Amino acid sequence: MTTNAAPPRASRELGPEARVAAFPLGGIGTGNVSLGARGELRDWELVNGPDKGTVLPFTFFAIHTATGGERVTRILEGRLPGPHEGDQGYDAGRLAGLPRLAGSRLRGEYPIATVDFDDDELPVDVRLTAFTPLVPLDADASGIPAAVLRYTVTNPTTAPVDVTIAGSLANPVGITGWNVFHFPEFRGEPRIDYADDGTLRGLRCSSDLPARDPLAGTVALTTADTSVTVKPQWLSGFWQDGVQVFWDDFSADGLLEPETAFSIDEPPYPDWFARLRVGSLGIVHTLAPGESRDFEFELAWHFPNRHRAWQGNINLDNGNAGETVRNHYATLFESAWDAARHLVDRLPELEAATRTFHDVLFDGTLPPEVVDAVTSTLVAARSTTCFRLEGGVFAAWEGSFDHSGSCEGTCTHVWNYAQTLAQLFPELERSARRTEFLHETREDGRMNFRANSVFGNEPWDFHPAVDGQLGAVVRLYREWRYSGDDEFLLELWPAARRAVEFAFTEWDADGDGVLDSRQHNTYDIEFYGPNSLANSMFFAALTAAAAMAEHVGDRETATRFREAAARGAERMDALLFNGEYYEQRLDDVDERRYQYGTGCLSDQLFGQSVAHLAGLGHILPPDHVRSAVKAVHAHNFRRELTGHRSAQRTYALDDESGLVLCSWPRGGRPRIPFVYSDEVWTGIEYQVAAHLIFEGFVDEGLEIVRAVRFRHDGIRRNPWNEVECGNHYARSLASWGVLLALTGVQADAVERTLSLSPRPAAFRDGELRTIVTTGSGWGELTFRDGVARLLVHGGRIDADELRFDHPDGARFGASHIHLRPGDVLELVPAYEPQQHIGGTRP
Repeated sequence: MTTNAAPPRASRELGPEARVAAFPLGGIGTGNVSLGARGELRDWELVNGPDKGTVLPFTFFAIHTATGGERVTRILEGRLPGPHEGDQGYDAGRLAGLPRLAGSRLRGEYPIATVDFDDDELPVDVRLTAFTPLVPLDADASGIPAAVLRYTVTNPTTAPVDVTIAGSLANPVGITGWNVFHFPEFRGEPRIDYADDGTLRGLRCSSDLPARDPLAGTVALTTADTSVTVKPQWLSGFWQDGVQVFWDDFSADGLLEPETAFSIDEPPYPDWFARLRVGSLGIVHTLAPGESRDFEFELAWHFPNRHRAWQGNINLDNGNAGETVRNHYATLFESAWDAARHLVDRLPELEAATRTFHDVLFDGTLPPEVVDAVTSTLVAARSTTCFRLEGGVFAAWEGSFDHSGSCEGTCTHVWNYAQTLAQLFPELERSARRTEFLHETREDGRMNFRANSVFGNEPWDFHPAVDGQLGAVVRLYREWRYSGDDEFLLELWPAARRAVEFAFTEWDADGDGVLDSRQHNTYDIEFYGPNSLANSMFFAALTAAAAMAEHVGDRETATRFREAAARGAERMDALLFNGEYYEQRLDDVDERRYQYGTGCLSDQLFGQSVAHLAGLGHILPPDHVRSAVKAVHAHNFRRELTGHRSAQRTYALDDESGLVLCSWPRGGRPRIPFVYSDEVWTGIEYQVAAHLIFEGFVDEGLEIVRAVRFRHDGIRRNPWNEVECGNHYARSLASWGVLLALTGVQADAVERTLSLSPRPAAFRDGELRTIVTTGSGWGELTFRDGVARLLVHGGRIDADELRFDHPDGARFGASHIHLRPGDVLELVPAYEPQQHIGGTRP
């Protein structure tokens, strides 16, 4: 079993045996390259799409040391753990036959990874630190197409050591595929040049492809260090001439000599080999005894053009696929070199903000499994699942297949679950709401749950999704409340009202205020009859819409929606609550396929869960809600899955723990239940865990979170990739909801209030340190020795009222706060609130 204990810290040390571990580097909407547990670069996914498993040949870092006449040369990676099989053993580009270091240990604490290398023959100690800046509330600063690769070398000996660290890079620009020898084939003529602009120096990879070609781009390997050695382009040849010459040259003295000729004329060799271009850049220093020094590189990329169509597996209209549209990051940076220069110029402030974000979480007091969950799944936001188009328009797949996007259109019924972007990068969620309501909601109120308007293509003509459409209304309320932007609300309100009105006519056949018609949903099928998944979302949407209507002065609509929510909730509760949990009401559960009837659905109160997260409070009877969510844990959480039978996709198995989507504790399982019913999805596990904590079942909620993260241990699964229908699946971003439930943070820019009511589990040894985000600023709240303080790290935090409710009943607060970065506010004890604080604590 896997849930008995939490790790002592929200990270793991992984050795070379953790073959599936891959820590992605890269910004929001930029693509990625990942760092493996051996310290190798892997999964090159730079060109506007996924490409798992792609290895760029002859691309690696190496170290050369010289002391007292002894020279050591190694590839800066741990040794290959096997299996040592393949159609060519290891193909030549992997350089498996060159010496590596005896050991490596990867510690990944997203967004920062470190790798410590071990080798008794190497006279120095080496640690790699790798990251792409992540700055809360700044999507551009968190969307740089580059990574810092910093090798810190320490000389523990009593003698000086000459050290060179060299990075070798194959030009990936223009790659169209891979031949039988695992070497790339190209469109266009790639080239590598050495450049020095006075601040940066290094290698520029480019091609002669037309500027608007989807494969056109640049890649740069640079350094700001002035002590460099360089071989701008290796010798080419049919065999491994280039790497042989490089290795002999580097091993001789740690210095690189430029080649005077790049290729040979005889014998002839294939065109694909002739186009492969590799260059090397090294940093050279002598370390005195006891000295440590950073050998710092920047790896940057820039592929500006994206096809103006999804071209995905759902087959939305792709009419503009022959055109291209620019990525948002391409409007900020002209080239990879420009991105690297920007990174270096702003590195002190960008790294400071990144490390502060890291430290608040990893050195804070929240349970380690929660920190592990919210940071590891944050990767999805900066994976190939998400992108930004020119003008800052946010769009996303549901996930990423290995070599293509998965399920296009920023699917509303999947992105319903995501909470992370709303808290860390709210401008992206506001962009998505604009797309949904301004461009994808029709005049009759029907919302297309897959957005094609982002590319200007024809809308998708399919059933409306009940959970996606109504969830979008709740998320609009969330974005408005978080930003306090009335103009944003006024712009989107007419479409939001139509979307809610549509529910009465489309999904309520008998007009009793309980939805019961054909209801397409996130399980990719239609439920029929009254069920609490659709209806809890309906009542949450009505409650949110009533508040928005009231604010814009539409009091008649506000009253009507509010009364409909109360009346419908009472009716549904009477129809569906069986004394323990909520069922689906059907006369014959087998009349249609894919229903659940008397089953205990894990998502049965998803609408109540998002209502809590949005600060709406209970929308159904609290005692029944608590009974139902407790039943979900009791019946659907399996502490081991050895006896669980599932003929569906498998995401958890054998001795692992997990929450299944549905069970039938009272019998009545349909002959063919809804698709996926026996599966385990991490996004729903997090949604249920957050809801359990909101209702006071903290231990049960944390048990589920521990189960998820123990399954992603680096051996069984990649810790930084939670898979559903694709890698880096968006639903996993529900994890931030667990943090919100545990800390009780509610930020309301409309009411200008900020409140925290953390659970005891958020404390450690009586102390609290947790992240706090609002729509305009972020920081941390600490409680130590009876003193509560709010520290601001970025943006601004303005509120008429701030309140912190300690679990022991003590109350702290402040009024009329205006805080900027670096400000520290000590809260007043025994504080009496001046006004109602938005949100509720169940």
